Parts: sequence; structure tokens; C-alpha cells
Amino acid sequence: MGRILRWAAVLCMAAAVTACDRGVDQKRIEAPDASEWLTYGRTYDEQRFSPLTQVNKDTVGKLGVAWWAEFDTDRGQEATALVSDGVLYTTTAWSKVAAFDAKTGKRLWDYDPKVPGEAGFNACCDVVNRGLALWKGRLYLGTLDGRLVALDAKTGKVAWDIQTTDKTRPYTITGAPRVINGKVLIGNGGAEYGVRGYVSAYDAASGKLVWRFYTTPNPTGAPDGAASDKVFKEKAAATWSDGAWKETGGGGTVWDAITYDPQTGLVYIGVGNGTPWNHKLRSGGKGDNLFLSSIVALKPETGEYVWHYQTTPGESWDYTATQHIMAADLKVDGKVRRVVMQAPKNGFFYVLDAKTGQLISAEKFVPVEWAERIDLKTGRPVEIAAARYPKGTASNQMVGALGGHNWHPMAFSPKTGLVYIPAQHGRGFYADPADFKYVAGAWNTGMLRLPEGPNAKPTITRPNNRAAARGELIAWDPVTQTKRWSVMFPHMTTSGVLATDGGLVFHSALNRLIAYDAQTGHLLWSYDLGARAIAPASTYAIDGEQYVALMVGAGGAGNFDQPRQRGRLLVFKLGGTVKPPPYPKPAVPPPLDLTLATASKGDADKGGVVYDQFCGGCHGRGVFLPNLARSPAILDPEGFKAIVLDGALKANGMAPFRRFFDEAAAEDIRAFLLWQAKTAPPPVAEEPRHAQ
Repeated sequence: MGRILRWAAVLCMAAAVTACDRGVDQKRIEAPDASEWLTYGRTYDEQRFSPLTQVNKDTVGKLGVAWWAEFDTDRGQEATALVSDGVLYTTTAWSKVAAFDAKTGKRLWDYDPKVPGEAGFNACCDVVNRGLALWKGRLYLGTLDGRLVALDAKTGKVAWDIQTTDKTRPYTITGAPRVINGKVLIGNGGAEYGVRGYVSAYDAASGKLVWRFYTTPNPTGAPDGAASDKVFKEKAAATWSDGAWKETGGGGTVWDAITYDPQTGLVYIGVGNGTPWNHKLRSGGKGDNLFLSSIVALKPETGEYVWHYQTTPGESWDYTATQHIMAADLKVDGKVRRVVMQAPKNGFFYVLDAKTGQLISAEKFVPVEWAERIDLKTGRPVEIAAARYPKGTASNQMVGALGGHNWHPMAFSPKTGLVYIPAQHGRGFYADPADFKYVAGAWNTGMLRLPEGPNAKPTITRPNNRAAARGELIAWDPVTQTKRWSVMFPHMTTSGVLATDGGLVFHSALNRLIAYDAQTGHLLWSYDLGARAIAPASTYAIDGEQYVALMVGAGGAGNFDQPRQRGRLLVFKLGGTVKPPPYPKPAVPPPLDLTLATASKGDADKGGVVYDQFCGGCHGRGVFLPNLARSPAILDPEGFKAIVLDGALKANGMAPFRRFFDEAAAEDIRAFLLWQAKTAPPPVAEEPRHAQ
């Protein structure tokens, strides 16, 4: 009987697109077929390990492109492709969805949620989307403007569409939903701008809210009528003191990690940074500020709190704990224990007991200067006093706000016992501002600003930290907390990771997809993608052939120095011979003819201050997003005002800024940009760089 059922499954796969949709349910996700990729991390435990072996150390050299597709978005592509019943589903920038025949690449349908372009302003780190969830014939999508959408998996038609966030606040959604026993879990982002974080569970069939868990206290002190009320009353609210959080909401968004472990029956959420980052401003420098920078375990049925572990008490550096959380069995002190593991931004690798949250071990996986170590008795970091940038000082420390590891998923191989971490080396500059005023919907980090200008005289010189930026793929032993092998890269941001039972680790860097020997780190194969990839690969099998799928396209945090190229999906198999056309050569923006400019009566120094607060985060590098000092828009005051204040280009993601500053300030910005155009050299778009 078992053999008959297995062959029935194979036949179902062959006729998958229309005839035999088995429906993805709890049982299927908990025990997935090796040939499919049904949830964000392939399995609920988020190990990103595939049992497939056809592509292995001996055969990987024959890997080539089987088929490819191009998308209409040229921003960051962060999605993990899902595969079920012969259909591949992926998302692109701007929260769009596409479905393909996973064997042939035939495009089956597309869905565009029509996210308003101005919603892009609320996204700290590009208009990205990391993927979908599957459940009983439906796909679930979180959109950049805060919606949760249920789609028919066969047609892409909308089943329901609900708003999960307060549209008057600058919330975003970039993470992938997860479905657990018929409940769709989704978080949100926006902490830098001033929001209060939470995770919600919705009924997969109806879209009705089932429960919500907030990660910071209600600023009014009143209960929310939410699953988090009890724990805030009993322990968490007391960890906050008076400060800016009562106006900003405190932050703590759950923008990525949501991991369910069927063995413990718990769901683990990763909680983000505070608003503002600066603990002294946020909470008077007092209290741990739960549940910022924490792993929190909840009951998925009700959202009831079970335990938490805070990686960075009194968070003051944007050291989120939203990074990938995985569950696994590890042999600790001679006994097999169920654990959860995380390499968050703060640079320490944590191993916790999955049932209780007890800290088992924690060690630095990258150079760290803000803390000496983690005290295993208290579970708290032993901080270096200067790291909190006492009044009148600054700290330029490892690691910075991009972290020792960001959203890019790790992978764990039960065969090697190693965790493969796409790590980052970089410094961060931290200092108190001269003053702090919360601006609703704007960047509110509570950090010292050092704007430029013809007469600017900064009190502190900001160091150039670009030289310190490096990327590293680390094979990490979570039992001994030591590095087995690693590969260094000359830029910080690489991609997520895939491990397979073929003894391989797939990882992208330097415009290439690379396959390494999982035991030794030896490079076995690489392919020139033509552009940078930051997404992790996934793998599946159809009709006896194994495929490796990868989304290609730079963007997201740390990649604004890259040229914009249209996103692509590349799918590989052994013997693949398809050759996608090369990307067009990136264009270098030409200098402006300033003789055509209308002279500005604005104050360039004042403009530099406003530009630094509202414009520099996106436009400062001037490659991925337009270099405004090379934009013809600055030549004419009326045209500039129409774009900056009135939203003439809002459909492209350039939001109107009239709610933040007036016409005089806009003209000050134009004066500053004209000064920049005279003094700053144009940027050079980067050519593709190769691993070897």
C-alpha cells in the first residue's frame, strides 16, 4: 500500500498544474516530500536543508540554467521560491506574485496588489518582499502597505484582502507569512519611523483576526485586549521608564523571523529594535525594555506568552533579534536537546533550550566590540561601557546597525552538524544628538546627525567605515561554538544560504551563485548571474530531475551602491543549457549643465540638515536610487517643488514631503544639491565583480 501511495504522489506531481492539487496542510508541511518546498524555510523548523541528492559534490559541475524569467521590478529581490504540486511561486519587489510551471518555466499567472508608490517611503530598506505561505489551495502574501492577501493558488484570484496595520502609521510588511494549523501569522516593520510592533494570527479561511501579541507596552498604560496583556501587566511593562517611546510606540517590530516547532508546539518570533534606537532618549536610559531585541515563544493557538530571551537588554544600536531562528536537535553534554538557534545583529550566536528558553551557549561569530561576552549565569551581555556612547562621546564599534548577520537566512545541515551563516563585518557610528524631536513618519533613530554644507562645522568627525565592510560565509559548529571554515568577500552583503544532502552549500556573492563542499568549504562550482543576488536559493525535484531556483536582483539594506537591474528568476538543473541574455551595462549619470539652473535663494547649509534627515538615507549613495545632485529636477525650482512637495513622482516611490517641511525648506534642499553638483564627483556605477 505504501508503494502505491508513493507512486500516486509521483503521478500527482506530473499532472500537478490542473489535475491533482493535493492541498498543502499541517501534515504535509510537518512531513514534506523531499521534492517540494512548501514553506519559507522548507520545513517549519526553518533549517533550509533539502534531502535531495541528485545535485551533489560529484555532479554539481554539470549544473546549468534550465529556464529563467524576468520581472518588471528593478528593486531588491529577496524571496524564497515555493514549489508545490509542480508549480513554483515567488514574489518580487513591490509585493508582486508570479506562478510558473516548475519544470518548463511557463508563466501561469501574475498578481499585482497595486501597492501605492508612496508607501515605499515607509520602507527603511527597500520595497522588498521575502515570500509567501501555502495552505489548502491558497497563497498568503503580506504587502508593503500592510495588507494580508489570500490568493487562489491555481488562478491568482483574490480570496480575501485585509489591512493588518493602522494606515495612519508608517507600518510596512516585507516578511513572509507562516501558516500553522489554519492560522496565518504575520508581523510588520517600520520601527525607525515610529510604530509599535506586534504579530497577528488570522484565520486562513476567512481572514478574521484570531489573536495579536504586542511586543512593547501600550503607551497609554491601558490593556489592549490582546494576548500580550497578561505578560505586560506581570513583568514587561515595568522594564520601561518615561521617554520618547510613549510618543513613538517603542518599535519592536516582528519584521522577519517567525518559526514554528512541531516538537515543542511553540512559535518563536524575533523582535526588532527600539524607537528611537537611543536608549537614553527612548526610556531615560533605564530598564531592559521588553520585548525589544528578544526571541519570544508563544502558543500558536492563542498567542499566549511562554518564555523569552533578550539578546540585547536596553537595546541602543539597532541590534535586532529579528534574524532567522531555527529549531534543531543538538547533542549537548552527551544528551540530545531540542534547541533554537539565532545569529542576530549583535554578533553573538545563541543556542537556547527550545522548551524553556534557557541559555545553553553564546559566542561571538564575528568581531564584536560592544560587549566582552555573554554571562552564561545571567544570560546578559558583559558590556563595554563606552559602547553606550556616554554624553559628549561617540562610539565607532563593531558591529554596526547592519549587524553581524541581517535578514539573509542561514542553513543547518543535520549531516554535517554545521550552521552556515551569511555574516557581515562592519562598524557603526553612534553618538547622542544635540537635541531630539520626534517627527511622525520620518527617520527617528535618536542619533547625532552630521550634515554636509558649504559652511558646515560638525562637532564630531564621522569616520569612513566603508573600508571595514566585509562579508563572510561561516560554517559554524553550534555545539562547540567555533568556526569550522569560512570564505571572505570584499563587500558586506551577500545572500541567504541553502544546504543539501548532496553535501553542498549554495550561496551568492560577487554576482555569482556558488556551490561549496559543506564539510570543507571548497568551491566546487559557480555561475555568473550578471547581477547581485541577495535571496536564498531553494531546491525541488520533478520527474526525477533536481532543480535549484534563485531570485536575482540587488537592493535591500546595504545594496544602494549597486546599479538597478530588472529582477530575474534563474532555475538550474544538471545539463541545463539555456543562456539568459546579459544585463545592459549600467549607466553613469552625467554631470549637470549648471548654466541651465535657476539660481537658488535658499540656504544650502540649512538644506543639508533637512536633506540628511529626509533624503540622504535613500539618495545618499546615488546609484541604486537617483543621485539628486545629478538630477535635472534641481535645475528648476517649480519642477523640484512639484516632485518633492507635491508628489509628482509618487507612483515611482517618491513620496510627497509637504507634511514634513515647507517650500522654503525645499528650496534650501535645492540650494544644497546645487552646491553638491558643483563640488561632488559623479558616482561610478559598479561593474560586475567575480568570485575568482
